[in-house]
Amino acid sequence: MPSLSLRGIPQDIYDGFKALAARNHRSMQEHARLLIEREVRLSQPSVMERARQWRERMRDRPIPGLLDDLRADRDR
Repeated sequence: MPSLSLRGIPQDIYDGFKALAARNHRSMQEHARLLIEREVRLSQPSVMERARQWRERMRDRPIPGLLDDLRADRDR
């Protein structure tokens, strides 16, 4: 699994982050990983936006009817 090292963090920020992690009952590493993951997920398109993009891509493709598929499957 990849790792990340941060250098040059001011002491007051380091101390504040350490206290923040402790208040949330997490290690600093666990808290940093959670914050990074949250930011990455929030920067990605929402589920609704992704659905809209897929609908746009599939707009001109014919989609067979479910009822016809079920009937054809029964006739096999």
